[in-house]
Amino acid sequence: MPNPKRRHSQQRSAKRRTHYVAQEVTLSKDGTTGETHLRHRAHVSEGKLYYKGKLVAEKAPLKA
Repeated sequence: MPNPKRRHSQQRSAKRRTHYVAQEVTLSKDGTTGETHLRHRAHVSEGKLYYKGKLVAEKAPLKA
């Protein structure tokens, strides 16, 4: 397998990494509950789990 003849400098690696930029998260407003949440993620509202505006799961009552 081919290997580099000489070692790459630290500066060369750092130049490659400079293109990384933190992006701000995209938020959406749910049509059913009206709450703001992360896009493409399920979110909890009043003990109920919603995804794509539809109810996915409800919190089951605790048994004593």
